[in-house]
Amino acid sequence: MENCKGGLHIRPRGVEDAAPYKPKDRTVGSADVRPAGFPQEPICLTREGRVCPAPTVQSQLKQEQKPSIMSTTSKSKTMIEGPLAKQILLVSLPLALSNLLQILFNMSDVAVVGRFAGSTALGSVGSTATFVTLFTGFLIGLSNGVNVLVARFYGAGHPKDVSKTVHSALLVSLAAGVLLLFVGLFGSPALLELLNTKEDLLPGAILYLRVYFLGMPALALYNFGNAVFSAIGETKKPLAYLSFAGVLNILLNLFFVIVCKLDVAGVALASTIAQCVSAGLILHALTKVSDCYALDFRKVRLDLNMTKRILMLGVPAGLQNAIFAIANLFIQAGVNSFDSLMVKGNSAAANADAMVYDAMAAFYMACASFMSQNYGAGKLDRVKKSYFIALAYSFGLGAVLGGGLLVFGRQFLALFTTESAVIDAGMKRIMVMGWAYCTSAFMDCTIAASRGLGKTVGPTVIVILGSCVFRVAWVYTIFAHFHTIPALYLLYPCSWALTAAAEIVYFVFSYRHAALRLRERDALAQL
Repeated sequence: MENCKGGLHIRPRGVEDAAPYKPKDRTVGSADVRPAGFPQEPICLTREGRVCPAPTVQSQLKQEQKPSIMSTTSKSKTMIEGPLAKQILLVSLPLALSNLLQILFNMSDVAVVGRFAGSTALGSVGSTATFVTLFTGFLIGLSNGVNVLVARFYGAGHPKDVSKTVHSALLVSLAAGVLLLFVGLFGSPALLELLNTKEDLLPGAILYLRVYFLGMPALALYNFGNAVFSAIGETKKPLAYLSFAGVLNILLNLFFVIVCKLDVAGVALASTIAQCVSAGLILHALTKVSDCYALDFRKVRLDLNMTKRILMLGVPAGLQNAIFAIANLFIQAGVNSFDSLMVKGNSAAANADAMVYDAMAAFYMACASFMSQNYGAGKLDRVKKSYFIALAYSFGLGAVLGGGLLVFGRQFLALFTTESAVIDAGMKRIMVMGWAYCTSAFMDCTIAASRGLGKTVGPTVIVILGSCVFRVAWVYTIFAHFHTIPALYLLYPCSWALTAAAEIVYFVFSYRHAALRLRERDALAQL
């Protein structure tokens, strides 16, 4: 036995000297060679001969008495071992279904008011879509920071850091949700007037936003729980909880609108209740797991170091999502420059965008999780493969869904309105966007890949220039000159292509730098 940082090194019985560390044998919990940004700890041996970071005998014995993080679940192990194409697909499909169910919250709102409350109510709800996307996008981006950190620490085999991240992230997410709640309650009139919302649609839009934003804290907590589960490869539980909440949302929509005659307020209230239910279910599930990412309300506190890391990763990702929505504010203002018929058609067609984007986004989250865990485990070959496989899946899904909308777009729009003139107006948007969805994969998947390596500031700056500044400039130049719907919506594929090119260049340099750092640490570990 040897003294080590106030503790002991315990050699396995019959072993005089531990074998030197070999990078190719690295698995979760087997060594403490961390990527850049992780503190180094002394390497100790358990009685079974495993290498583990253990500053004290007491903590070492606790680790021996409990199953290792890899032995408690096979979900994370499949992220760093085995066939990637199958694993990414199995993780992404429940995520895609979960994302689509979240979109159903808003789509069912639009469908029910369009069918049973009239076109004015439809336009009121549709006019809020940009702001709903803006603020929910920020919460989703913030949860992406949680996802990346949990996956990185889990892949590197550091359960204490996982626990600190989870309990700090709960408070960060709740605070963000409460902040947005007050923004929605008191800022809705000014925000909607900023977009030149039509006078006949404004009262209903303000009412919808105020009621809908009551559920923002619950939405923030659900996204937090979903991010934690997704980080370790568990995506079926969030899907089950959201499925239940989604069905409840639709039933409440019908009850509040048809029976109670609450119209716009009714569909917003239904969404808020459903969000609270899904948040409660996922938080309860986190308290029941027997792993290092379990939620224990007695341990909930802000760890300053972890909070800083969460914010450094999550805030740029949240701002990145918000930036898209901010640019869309100018696009919505362009739509509002047409008559009310075009605004209503655009509101119905916007549901197609949300459906496709969120389905494709499942592969982006999976890409970030797989890359982060494998980067934490030091498996560079799987890091690169994760990116290309996720990119191929997301591109293919975008092409299939976009093609389906080109063929069945009118039937899709008929879910939200019975007025043929509104459907005709909505098809003008779908005929442009249906061809372009797949190209967004190159931009979004590459951004997720950089995030998986811990890079968020660079991709955010690129998005600001390529998706915000460029789109605003387009609205005030090309669209202002032609003033047609195709001229407005062509800015999407053009901005995607421009931003994707810059993001790919940034990712290549980031990957090379990360690979160099890991190889240097591997070389030091062999000395």
